[in-house]
Order: sequence, then structure tokens, then C-alpha cells
Amino acid sequence: MRDIREFSPIVLAYIGDAVYELYMRTKMVDEGIAFNIKDLHSDVASRVNAGAQARALARIEPILSEEEWEVVRRGRNAKGRRGPASARVTDYRRSTGFEALLGHLYLTQRYDRLLELMRVATGEDSGDGGCQGERS
Repeated sequence: MRDIREFSPIVLAYIGDAVYELYMRTKMVDEGIAFNIKDLHSDVASRVNAGAQARALARIEPILSEEEWEVVRRGRNAKGRRGPASARVTDYRRSTGFEALLGHLYLTQRYDRLLELMRVATGEDSGDGGCQGERS
């Protein structure tokens, strides 16, 4: 694997988007939220759009380390990605930062932290249990 610093924030976000969508698909199937593929797809899509991911980032912000914040900032400020017309620019930029962080954690094989943040982001966990990434 290449050095993580060689990847652009957009590439990290690309990986993070796939990781988060797979996590949400698995979560929805496991919870039995929808019983047919069309409904399942619609439900997952509503949870992984830019607005939903911007809100997910807001949930994890209090427990991010300085290093994690730097990845989010780089993703949020990345050039070269245009969001869908249906997304607000601020939501799209924040969601790109969120995805970049997930991609970074995945590619650096920090799976425990990745899972912890996704659980907090989706409301499965409050994130107040002494998270390892809290800033001082």
C-alpha cells in the first residue's frame, strides 16, 4: 500500500463513500428496515446523501482527534469535486470531509476507530464512552 499522504483528499473521500455506503447497507439489511431491494435502496440512499453525511460529521465532531480533524479539513476544502444539484454546497463540502476521514481510517487499517465513528455518526453509540480520539 502506498503512503497514505500520497492520496488526494478526493481519493480518500471516494474510498470513504464506498465504506460508509456498505456499512449503511449492511446495517439496514441487519435491522430488517426494508424487505425489497427498491425500498432498501431508497432508505440507504436517504442516509448516505450529502445532507445526511454532513449531519453525521456533526455527531462525531466532538470526539475527533487533531489528526482526524486535519483529514476532515483537507477533504472539506478539496477542489475538483462538484456536488449534485440537489445538495447544498456546505453540506457537500462537509460530507466530502466526512468521507475523506472514513477513507483515511480504512486505508490506514484503523478499523476499530472507523467502526466507532460510524456507530456514533449513525446514532448507534453516544460517543461518550472515553473515545480514543478526543481532542484535549
